[in-house]
Amino acid sequence: MDPLWDDSAPIYRQLRDRVVAMILEGVLKEGDPLPSVRAVAADFRVNPLTVLKGYQQLVDEQLVEKRRGRGMFVSPGARKALMKDERARFLEDEWPKVYATIQRLGLSPDDLQRAGAAAPATPWPATNTAPAGEKKDDSSN
Repeated sequence: MDPLWDDSAPIYRQLRDRVVAMILEGVLKEGDPLPSVRAVAADFRVNPLTVLKGYQQLVDEQLVEKRRGRGMFVSPGARKALMKDERARFLEDEWPKVYATIQRLGLSPDDLQRAGAAAPATPWPATNTAPAGEKKDDSSN
């Protein structure tokens, strides 16, 4: 996780969003433990209650489950549920804006296809947060 925060949203929400991104990217898989509240608070110099609030949102959304005395773990089906929700959100919120921009700029399907062919091979944002010496598993895409 990147320790830089922006002022656009509360820190607990940014923490939640970063965990969601890690699940979507396959960095965190079903059954994987989340970093402890204390470790995240210490690493990013934030209040443990802030971390707990972000994690609690994930629990409330059933993306993470608490295991008493053991910590928090990514719930079974979390990635699939997130993909469904994020795709729907993109199509409802983002795609109309993108489509309007395409229309406004007069871009043709050929223009878009050429731009897509010239795009970098690595999906954006390129993240590989696997420990040194380990390759991130992209087989779940």
